[in-house]
Amino acid sequence: MRLTKLEHSALVIDDSGALLFIDPGKFTTPITEAAGAVAVVITHQHDDHWTPEQLRRIGDVNPDLRVFGPAGVVRAAREQGIDVEEVHAGDRVEVGPFRLRFFGGQHAVIHASIPVIDNLGVLVDEKLYYAGDSFTVPEGVEVDVLAVPAAAPWMKIAEAIDYVLEVAPKRAFPTHEMLLSRAGKDLSNTRLTWAVEQGGGTFAPLEPGDTLDF
Repeated sequence: MRLTKLEHSALVIDDSGALLFIDPGKFTTPITEAAGAVAVVITHQHDDHWTPEQLRRIGDVNPDLRVFGPAGVVRAAREQGIDVEEVHAGDRVEVGPFRLRFFGGQHAVIHASIPVIDNLGVLVDEKLYYAGDSFTVPEGVEVDVLAVPAAAPWMKIAEAIDYVLEVAPKRAFPTHEMLLSRAGKDLSNTRLTWAVEQGGGTFAPLEPGDTLDF
């Protein structure tokens, strides 16, 4: 399988031409090459992780597309006339060649004045794990590839470092990085590289368009 990092929170995974998109939001270049997509996973309802326009672009060329997300995403998408299948922590779904498991339940706290929404992490084929906007650890899973948030209003780099140390993935790469300058990305990558190496893993400082096979 081949993972391609897109801008900010978005990823696409290619398994012999079948595509799985994760979190295509407003900071991601409009997705125009989506033929073969079988599913989209949306971790939560914030628009840097999904927009109706991105979903329509993918769905227009894939009439059998399935979209998965927690209850808040289902409600928000319904208001836009888009159907999303509701999933919960502990659910397992098979779609095309992909096997999905969901973890967590809540978005990380941004501030006491801001309501906490639902958020689900997703494990793809027991190998790739992306927790959305949270530091939920997939208990009992040996993570091959971990998507690590580089920066966000809900986190500091120390938390991302501790998260990587706890998960101890074999490989990791940065996501959620569009709020950073070039200097900020370099600093974050340096800290996350150190954290991954403590568990014997390697860090790939992927930029949008870069790929990783797993």
